[in-house]
Amino acid sequence: MKKLNLSERESIEIGIVRQQPLSRIALLINKHKSSIAREIKNYRIFLKGSYYAGNDCKYAKGCNKRHLCGDNKCPMFCYSCNKNCHQYCSEYVSTKCLKYMKPPYVCNACSKRRYCNEDKYFYDARVADKKAHETRIKASEGVHLSEEELEAINSILMNGVAKKGQPLAHVYATHENELIVSERTVYRYITNSVIEVRPAHLRRATGYKKRKKKRNGESSVINQQYRQGRSYQDFIAFIEDRPEYEIVEMDTVKGKQGRGKVMLTMLFRRNNVMLIFLMPDCKAESVIAVFDYLESGLGTERFQRLFSIILTDNGSEFKRVEELEKSLDNYSTRTRLFYCDPMASWQKGKLEKNHEYIRYVIPKSTSLNAYTQDDITLLVNHINSTKRPGLEDLAPYELVVSDDEDMHALASLLDLKAIPADEVNLTKSLLSATSSK
Repeated sequence: MKKLNLSERESIEIGIVRQQPLSRIALLINKHKSSIAREIKNYRIFLKGSYYAGNDCKYAKGCNKRHLCGDNKCPMFCYSCNKNCHQYCSEYVSTKCLKYMKPPYVCNACSKRRYCNEDKYFYDARVADKKAHETRIKASEGVHLSEEELEAINSILMNGVAKKGQPLAHVYATHENELIVSERTVYRYITNSVIEVRPAHLRRATGYKKRKKKRNGESSVINQQYRQGRSYQDFIAFIEDRPEYEIVEMDTVKGKQGRGKVMLTMLFRRNNVMLIFLMPDCKAESVIAVFDYLESGLGTERFQRLFSIILTDNGSEFKRVEELEKSLDNYSTRTRLFYCDPMASWQKGKLEKNHEYIRYVIPKSTSLNAYTQDDITLLVNHINSTKRPGLEDLAPYELVVSDDEDMHALASLLDLKAIPADEVNLTKSLLSATSSK
């Protein structure tokens, strides 16, 4: 994620003073509101309140209670003792203001701040920018951590990266406050063997095959009837005036030598949520059956909203376009299919990139025959719970808004459930019990 600059931090400070919601501030500087919240919490300034004798109890002044802790030899009044009288006194009432625990997490815009004696937090753009700059400089200066701090980082990375195959970006998004050095510094620690995690534990950069040059003239695929009016150029023209339509990318992932079971994959561009359906084969009938199942479970109108537009490749399993597009009632249209250009998988690049997560758990040339749909659903849930820098350090499931009834209905139908961040597993061990049967 690109770092905030001073101008953006000043916009945050102004937005707080104007009492704008974080979502509005985020929109103004083109960031996610969770990034704004983290920025404020990380760099806000704390001012300790001036309580009577340092005790925030409402009744501290004038309190004459003694020996609440059981120490009858103590000569001090309980309110002034360095032992915490709050845990012993049944009459303790805190005067602390806790508004800073809710957005915007600071007191800049509070009308009572000038006369308030409570603990306070303030956000200052210049102070925040200076702190962020110092943090980045400090992170680049060798190993400046204590043994305890380095061991804590090592433990988090070993558990997430080495044991569970979590991407480093996911671990960082989950343990942002605990990993006190930058991601680049961690890469240096790994390269220089400062910690136990080794380069072999990191996900390798995908080795894409060199693309073949396109032949001169249009191929036979482009001229096939099913593509007429459904080419990638038609897709671009169709969505230009329909920004509210949901766009879904679709493909298939085959097992060993293309034999036996096949995975049908779909990805919603809006939130990167991926669906995977285990099919008995790679035939058009199997794809149609998945469409029919979804329409039956969701209802035609909800299916039409969720799967308004589908972009896929030119595989034979997707060529029976009329049966895929036509609703179960044979009268209405449930979706519109469009096809990528031949040898242009980048046109549905989000889904292609997401297939990488599947291969972490199920490597290429692995038969899918041992797996069930329950296994694949478990895999989907772990993939969709993985935080990513391209999503502002959020997981796809976290981008599903609470009032999106259509997505929640789909989640209920397909048993889609978020996995706690620390439990995300993207290694073969996730489905090892199944594959060994």
